Order: sequence, then C-alpha cells, then structure tokens
Amino acid sequence: MLLLAVVCVLCLWSPATLAGGVGSVPNCMPRKTVSLKSNGGHSFRMDGVFNYTTMLVREDLNLLILGAREAIFALDLANITFKKAMLKWQVTDEQKDECVNKGKDATNQCKNYIRILHKKDNGTMYACGTKAFNPTCDYLSWADGQLVLKDKQEDGKGKCPFDPFQGYTSALVDGVLYSATSINFRGSELAMTRSSDEILRTDVTANWLSEPNFIHMAHIPESEDNPEGDDDKIYIFFTEAAVEYDSYSKVDVSRVARVCKGDLGGQRTLQKKWTSFLKARLECSVPNTKLPYLVQDAFHLCPGNWRTCVFYVVFNPQSDSSQSSAVCAYGIEDIKAVFSKGKFKVPVKVETSFVKWLVYPSDLPDPRPGACIDDYARSKGISRSLELPDKTLQFIKDNHLMDQEVKPLGMRPLLVRTGPAFTRIVVATTTDLNGDSHHVMFIGTKSGSVLKAVNYDGEMVIMEEIQLFESSQPIKILRLSNSTQQLYAGSDAGVVQVSVSQCGRYHTCLDCVLARDPYCGWNLDTDRCSTINTSHRDSSVIQSVKEGNASRCQQLDYSKPVNITFLLGNTMKLWCQPYSNLAQVEWHVNGQSIKASETFQILSDGLMILNASTDDTGHYTCDSIETVLHQKYKTRHVEYDLKLWAGTGTTASLHDVQGKHNTFIAMVIWVEDVELVALDDFGWRVHFSSQGHFDAELGFECKLKSKTANMWFVIFICENNMETLTCDLHLSPGQMESLHVFIHISDFSGITVTSVI
Repeated sequence: MLLLAVVCVLCLWSPATLAGGVGSVPNCMPRKTVSLKSNGGHSFRMDGVFNYTTMLVREDLNLLILGAREAIFALDLANITFKKAMLKWQVTDEQKDECVNKGKDATNQCKNYIRILHKKDNGTMYACGTKAFNPTCDYLSWADGQLVLKDKQEDGKGKCPFDPFQGYTSALVDGVLYSATSINFRGSELAMTRSSDEILRTDVTANWLSEPNFIHMAHIPESEDNPEGDDDKIYIFFTEAAVEYDSYSKVDVSRVARVCKGDLGGQRTLQKKWTSFLKARLECSVPNTKLPYLVQDAFHLCPGNWRTCVFYVVFNPQSDSSQSSAVCAYGIEDIKAVFSKGKFKVPVKVETSFVKWLVYPSDLPDPRPGACIDDYARSKGISRSLELPDKTLQFIKDNHLMDQEVKPLGMRPLLVRTGPAFTRIVVATTTDLNGDSHHVMFIGTKSGSVLKAVNYDGEMVIMEEIQLFESSQPIKILRLSNSTQQLYAGSDAGVVQVSVSQCGRYHTCLDCVLARDPYCGWNLDTDRCSTINTSHRDSSVIQSVKEGNASRCQQLDYSKPVNITFLLGNTMKLWCQPYSNLAQVEWHVNGQSIKASETFQILSDGLMILNASTDDTGHYTCDSIETVLHQKYKTRHVEYDLKLWAGTGTTASLHDVQGKHNTFIAMVIWVEDVELVALDDFGWRVHFSSQGHFDAELGFECKLKSKTANMWFVIFICENNMETLTCDLHLSPGQMESLHVFIHISDFSGITVTSVI
C-alpha cells in the first residue's frame, strides 16, 4: 500500500447542510489508498502510440472508441485489453513538411491528434484531428468489425484546434457541431462556433472573449416543459483574462457562458454572430487565497428533468502560492437566474484611455439583450433573432458580461484538498440499501490517481484514492459507462479501466460498513462485502452510508500469535497494516501501551524494534481504532510472540552456523486466520535483510503449505535489491485456511532474518 502523500486542509459541506444546518467535522483523507498493482483494473496501450485523451463510449456497440495520436481504436467496453479494431489516421509527408516549414516541431506538433469524437443520430461518428496544424474532420463508421473513415473530409477550422495542446471543447446537438477553439493557425483568435447551414460564432474582440482557454461544453434542453416557452441552451465553461479588474498585471478568472440553440444571428447588426452570448464569473472561493481559482474540468448530471441539472466543476489555483484544488457544484437554476435576471457590467471610459467596468445603471432595451426567443418575444411579434430590434442588438454587441457571479450550491466548495492538482471529474449516480440516491464523484489528479468521494448530508467522505498510472502521468480524460459500471481513464501513456464498485477490497464486516461506500454492503449469508443490487433489500446485508453504524458486525476471533525468534541486537519490523488511513494504530506489549522511543519506532505499516534485547521479548498486539461520527470501532489485526533465539542452547551457536556456507535454516509459523495479517490482495509479506552484501545468486524460496489440503505453493521472489529480499505470498480466498509457512534459505552466510510476517 502506498503511503499517503497528500494532506487535506479543508473539506466543506453539501448544499442542504450549508443552507440551514451545521455540518459535521469532515474527513478529507482517503480512507483507503490503492496501489497501482492492486487497482484491479484493465489497461491498454500500444507501442509507438501516445496521447490517449479522446474517448467516445458506445454502449450500443459495446465499444470504447479511443482517439490517440494518429490512431483511433475500438476497444471492448467490458475489457479494454481486447482491441477489436485499429485505424491509422496519419499526416502525409507533404502535410508534415508544410507544418515544419511554418516553424512547428516535427516530432510532437506536426502529427494528427484526434480531438473530436461524437456519435451522430444514424450511428456513424464524427471525428476531427489536428492534422499537422491543418484541422480536418471526417465521418467514421463501425462495420463488419472494422473502423472505417468515409473519406468525406471536411475543413476542421473552427471545429478542431490547430495546436494539439491548446484548450478546446465541443458538443454535438441534434446533428449540429458546437465547438470552442482557435480559428487561425497562430492560435491567437479563438471563438465559439456553430457549424451548420446558419454558421454563427463569437467575435474576436476582447469584450467577447479575452485570451480564453476552453474547458467544457454542455447542452441543456431547457425548452422541455418550459412555461415561458424558452429555448435550449449551450453552456460553455472556460477561463479568460479578466477585463473588469483594475490590475497592473494579468488576472485570469473562471467563466460560464451560454448561447441559445435557436439563435440565427442578427439581420444587419451581428450578422452571423451570436445574439444570445452572455457570460458570468464562476465563484469558487477557497480560504486564504487571493487570486481566483481556475476551472479545469466540468461534468453535468441531471437526475430528473433539466431543472435538476448540477454542474460539478474542478478548480486549481493560478499561482504557486497555493497547492489546494477544489470542487464546486452549481445548480442550473442559479446559472439561469444570473443570465435572465442579473445586471450587466459595462465598460466606461474614464479620462482619455482608461476604462472602468461598472454596473449598467439605465433601463435595458426591450426585449432583454441576450435573451432567447421565448413567449414574451413572440408576443411582440418576434419569432426569430433576425427580427430583434437594433437597439437590443447594439447593446449585446458590446456588452456580454454579467455583474453578478454564479455562486456554488451552499455558497462554498464541496471539497478543498491539498496535494496533487485535480485534473478531471465525472459523477455517477447509485442507490443505497435504503433506496436513497447518491452522487459519487470520481476525481482525476495530476499524479495519475482517482479519488472516489461522496457527500452525505454535509459530510464529505473520500472512500478511496486509486492509483491508475505512474505518478508522472496526469489523468487527462475520464469517462463512465452505465451499462458496464466501469470508469475509463486516459493519459499520454495509455488507458485504464476500473469498476466503480470494487467491494472485494473491503476484507471484513467492519471494513466494509465503515467504508460507507454506497455501492457496497456486507452480506451475512456469504460473509463477504458485495455490490448492492435490487435483490439485497433485506436484513441479510449490512450497510450504513450516512451514519457509518457497524454495530451489527460480529467481532472477529483473534488469530493465534505469530511466533518470531530473534537474535540479540537484531532490528525487527512487526507488520501491521490497518484497513483504513483514518484509523489510529495502537501497539501493546504484555498489555502495556507502546510509545515511540529509542527502541520502538511506530510506522504507518508496522512497529520497528531497534537493537532488540531480552527486554523486548513478550506478547505484542496491534489494534486499530476508527472513529465515525463519534462512535469508535476497534479491530485486532495481529498478535506476535517474540522470543530470544536459543539455538541448541546458546545464541553463539547460531552465529557459528551463520559463518558457514551451504547451510540451511527453516522457520515455521502456524496461523489460524491469514486475513488478520494479510496484504490488501490476500498476501503475506516476508522480509529479509543482510548485515553485509547479498550474493545475487543466493538460493531463496518461500513455500506455503495448507494444513487441510496438504498442498505446497511455491512463491517467487518479488524483490531483491541486494540489500533486502521481500517475498509476497499471494493467496486466493479459497486458500485462506490454516497455513504452514516454510522459509528456506540455502545459503545463510551473512544473513539475518529480521521479520517474518
């Protein structure tokens, strides 16, 4: 298990609690830390292919369509290690040469990075790539087990970025592509564009967009059951240089903007330009920070109709003065209110060249600038934006910024955490044993891990931090599949798939219930932590996600002590790994509490005994105590009996043996319940260290014997660094019986057994 390297500085509360209640003290540290080798997932990568950062989940085809650099893959949605098809979409030599001649890098920039993958109504797909700074789009189909480009190439300018590393976003709505990206080779002109017969885009002036970095786009069907006859909206999240601040240096801010789906532009003013483009600042205030936090990703979830939609947004600081990331949630009704009822902020010239931004003090033109065509406009004989009066259009031509910012639900972030920066977010919905629905957040980080978190009536619980990639590989995309209940993560190096509910990681009833994972419950019939489903609505399953009440869990019988014999002066490590990072570990020897001293070092995964003497013999116990909502739960993990080595009567006789070659030592340990001292993935760990130099050819093997089945399991060495040998004995659940562990060293010269765990 990896050591936790991040510290929570603040964890805030849910909308319901913040609106009128008092939240409990939150836990921002992940309860479990899951290592890369223990994540239980599937991975995919291909030699020579990089940048696996565009995904389209095709549940209708049971495929994950994956866009990378110069390649598109069709992977099995249930198991991405199975590649169904691959399509190479490369630049030509001529395109590459032209790109290089314009000053771009041949190795990284002058390639075709797949940036857009959307499903069309007829089942085909729309794909776009950067194509060596010459954006190109085409139609993609899946037929007879193959991916096929239709060779109907279209100009991708305004749809797909020129520069593969520049921010962009897009959405396909009713077969029409809406995109936000650069529209010129240099990347200096950026716009939000609708690519249809009625092409519309934003203007390139700073009043519209000022050095934007586009993040996320979403279609919200606000015309459905709308009493005002309002139109659907396209929302876009981005950052840009603030124009409204009086500052000598550039300050970036987070924004949300929107346009109306039915916008056709103006008749004379704002021809082929949006008449409904409005933007507002997103507030996500983090204590003890001066500069605004910047949006990195957003995900919208609509449990019911469009009025229930919530945007979950990830933020990072824009300076090195803070190492905290945040998640804020925004309700669609709050965003809508700012745009439909809020005041405008407009530029006013002061003196000769200085511009100050102030609240517009006068009455607004009628119809309201930026409003969609609704019943009110139609009552005035206006059925299209082309018919809007010039006074309304002249105002919105230069004024798009709202004075009021959009505040998060509850007026505070859901989560603020110090450590590796947040990069991506997706949110799943699941139902617990009581039938209550919960939003489970999966948050990608810059260090290649994913946090799994949920908010219970104001208490933010991070159940797991799962390492999916090496720490040097940031997570660049996350996607969910409802049909497979799988999470897909992409980075520059590859793709990883993990289940949203890996209940098998919880080993005991206490571990399962205290995890407070809405996907999991302890099944009394099978004596296992199992995924909750509709068949579990009975008393045979224990789950308590809101209270963390594990009182129904039976106390485990303690294992027989592990017998360890040591030499005078040995350094020993007694292994004890609690199931939870939130638990406090307590060590006792002969019933007396152990405190850190020159002899004892209490570690996160065990107890180190330095320069052991006869005073250190005795009965050692390791317990963990986990507190949930003021209720304490105690778990006994392991017991040890430490004795001084007697050999054939004296310690010196063993030292005589150590000086000889081709000798043999065996240590035998009988354990009744392996799980009490097991690794996360059902394993024992045996450590050996040398007093000098290891011979790389040293014969070494660990053997495992089941008393009941009378079978041997030979285990290989997992680690040999010439200083330490580590052997992990991995067991399947069926092998977790009474075991006979036998350690055999064929050459004992210069080696001391320091810990057998």
